[in-house]
Amino acid sequence: MKIKPLNGYAVIKPLKAEEMTKSGIIIPDTASKETPKEGEVVAVSATNIASSGTELPIEVKVGDKVLYGQYSGEDVKVDGEDYKILEMTSIRAIVE
Repeated sequence: MKIKPLNGYAVIKPLKAEEMTKSGIIIPDTASKETPKEGEVVAVSATNIASSGTELPIEVKVGDKVLYGQYSGEDVKVDGEDYKILEMTSIRAIVE
């Protein structure tokens, strides 16, 4: 990958939207699918400094599966792949 986030940001590879409901109903491509709010961390900035100048801990690492806010971050496409760049404070949880 050719993208490196800067202070306090992470790059997330969103997981694909579900193709089938839990009850087994297939969702066609023409239907609107809910935007995934779960993804895998593919890059993390080396620093996380608050606007006050305080250094904050970096709590996520590459490979973590995370949950993030629905309208968080910025959608980008790099080398034909979709990614989200968002502030680490927008990451709500690490899924273990």
